[in-house]
Amino acid sequence: MDDTRTAPDEPRIVDDLSAFKLAFRRLAAGVAVVTALDAHGTPRGFTATSVASLAAVPPLATFNMARVSTAWPAIEQGERVVIHLLGARNRDVAAIMAGDHDHRFDGDHWAPGPHGLPLLRDVPSWMLGRIVERVHIADNAVVVVQIEDGGLGEPDEALVYHERGYHRPLMLD
Repeated sequence: MDDTRTAPDEPRIVDDLSAFKLAFRRLAAGVAVVTALDAHGTPRGFTATSVASLAAVPPLATFNMARVSTAWPAIEQGERVVIHLLGARNRDVAAIMAGDHDHRFDGDHWAPGPHGLPLLRDVPSWMLGRIVERVHIADNAVVVVQIEDGGLGEPDEALVYHERGYHRPLMLD
């Protein structure tokens, strides 16, 4: 039996990178934005779909990022970050923070927050955290953050990233 057969309308996976990209495009993930300040006090940030809870006691969260990211120097050298968990009303902010790094903080979608860190407006929740570990893996990093504070905004419907786009999931009864 040929295990590489696919339906006529399905992409054929021919190598490890294609297999990885095509498979993970089909995994819906929650959307967050991580913000920090670089050594010059300039706001930096990026949209992340890799945010996860690590432990409740002590409260630890993780996220992954490429070390070639323009935000990496702020994460590498900084002490704290703000992790914003986005909802459906934040779809445009998710796109802005995933877009051109020179324009991610143009506009009024943020303001200085705790420790002067960029705090996005109108998000369902945010957490201030102190970076406790940076684990380098190839050209990437797993960053572990101990949560120190946070806040809740208005509740919102979920926002997920799936098949290269932001979506509000259909709720099933």
